[in-house]
Parts: sequence; C-alpha cells; structure tokens
Amino acid sequence: MNRTIPTPRIDGMRSSARAIVRELGFMQKGLAGTELSPSAVHAIIELGYGTVTTATDLGDLLHLEKSSVSRLVQKLAQDGLIAITMDLSDKRSRRLALTIDGQRLLREIENFGRQQLRSACDQLVDSDLAQIETGLVLFAKALRAQRQTAATSAANVEVRQGYYPGVIASVAYLHASYYSANYGFGAVFERKVATEMSEFMSRIDRPMNTTFSAYRGDEPLGSVSLDGEDLGEDVCHLRWFIVNPAAQGLGIGNLLLQSASSFVDEHKFESTRLWTFKGLDAARHLYEKNGFSLIHEAAGKQWGTEVVEQEFARPRGYS
Repeated sequence: MNRTIPTPRIDGMRSSARAIVRELGFMQKGLAGTELSPSAVHAIIELGYGTVTTATDLGDLLHLEKSSVSRLVQKLAQDGLIAITMDLSDKRSRRLALTIDGQRLLREIENFGRQQLRSACDQLVDSDLAQIETGLVLFAKALRAQRQTAATSAANVEVRQGYYPGVIASVAYLHASYYSANYGFGAVFERKVATEMSEFMSRIDRPMNTTFSAYRGDEPLGSVSLDGEDLGEDVCHLRWFIVNPAAQGLGIGNLLLQSASSFVDEHKFESTRLWTFKGLDAARHLYEKNGFSLIHEAAGKQWGTEVVEQEFARPRGYS
C-alpha cells in the first residue's frame, strides 16, 4: 500500500503509544508488580504460555540478540524461575520451562495485568472498548507485517569489508546530505568527512583498520569504519557510522555495529571510542545496545556547527 500518512497524524499516534507505555509501567523498575526487567517479565509469560521453549526462539520473539538472551536466561535460572534441560531431539539445544516458583510468579503477573487493564476498561463504554480491542489487534498485525517485510528486505543486504570503489564518495554523501538536511551542517563537515576518510583509506590494508559497508545490489545502505591507529594506546576509534535514511527499519545500523564490535573483540583492543553529538537518539540507542556508554560531553564546533559533542566508550570484554 503506497500512501503518505501526514506527520502530525503519525506523531499523534506515537504520543498515544508513549502514554500507554508510561501508564502500564514500562518506564519503571518493577514491571507488573515484580522486580524483573520488561524482557524478563515477557520471558516468564511466553514460557508459561508455551509460546517458545528454547533460548533461540525466545530471542526471536522478544527481538533480543543472542548475548542478551543468554544473560536473561542465566539470570532467570539463577533466580530459580526457569529450568534448563537438554533437548533430547537436538543435543545442541536447551529447553526452557518455568519452575514451580516461575509458575507462581506467572500467576501473580497475570493477576496484576488483568486487574490493571480491567480498571482502565471500567472507564469505557462498550462501544469504545470494542474499538480498542479491534484497534490493538489490527495494530499488532500491522507491526508484525512490517517486521516481516523488513526481514525480507534485509535478507538481500550484503556487508562488504574493506575498501570498495566509491565507498569514500558514498559515505561522504550520506553524511553530508543527512546532516545538512537535519542539523544544518555545511561544507566544513562534508570536507572533514571526505578528507579524513581519504587519509584513512591509505591505511585500510593494515590489519587493525577496516570498514564495513552494507549494500543492496549497488545501492549503499550504510557504513562504519574502525581505525585502530589514530588514538593509540590500544584504543580503536569507531568512525563515520551512517545509515541511509531509505534503509531505516532494516536493521542495518545494528548489523554494522555488530560487525564492528566483533572486529574490535577479535583484535583485542582494550576499548573502543566514538565521538558524536547530543540529539542523535536512535544512534545512541544502538551504541548503548552494543556496549557503549557516554563518558563525556561538552559544547564544541569540530564539525563546523556548534553542538553538544559526546564521547562514548566500549570496554574490552563487553558481551
């Protein structure tokens, strides 16, 4: 379906969605009356329902990476809420199930959630309640369809490592066009990206340096570079991370940062640093998801426009 929904309408729906998240307690510690994280609560519910029985399936359902699922499963097992057993049909796999304590917690979560929703629904007349039921079902269906479409598109993505003809020009163009349109960056910024990346490419064949670029056919979808020389002291510099706006929703950013994290771990750098600026919330989410933490921020003009510059670091051994 090709149509353009007006931005104010989209923003109105986003505002309502954020309000629902806040009111249901997803922004607070102790979701559903427990001391568990949101992902742990969802894991207890889905394992209790029998929706999934393995860590791999749980990760797919909750959209969590392998390392995050591993930590989650380990914590729930340590707390005595789930049991892990060998899958007799596939000895490489482990089956997950709620323990008696886990089943007891599931009943408490269910009672809490039902009462919370029942109290809210008591404020509505039957016709409004019916609209909400229908709307939630349709919206969940639309989100699943969107994710499946994105997954199909992502399957056609190729990640290339190292220098490829045109990579300097495409990375400079993606940076210049995006930051000019959204943040008013100009010639100073574009010249800085092109010049510094050109210098970096003269060192790209050295083992401590590399670039990962995502392509769909000949279309550049994004790129990130790892410079293991310019900071010294066994610190890797993550540089020129960019995703083509046309590729948003395909998981390109996460794919590139996972490739970058694997590279720095394989080469045993003590830490990885990157510099960005305040306000790039989607990128910050990806950085933090992949082990980076904000360590410093201050106003600066290194990119030609005054912004609050930020430095992030990822320590060796993060998983």
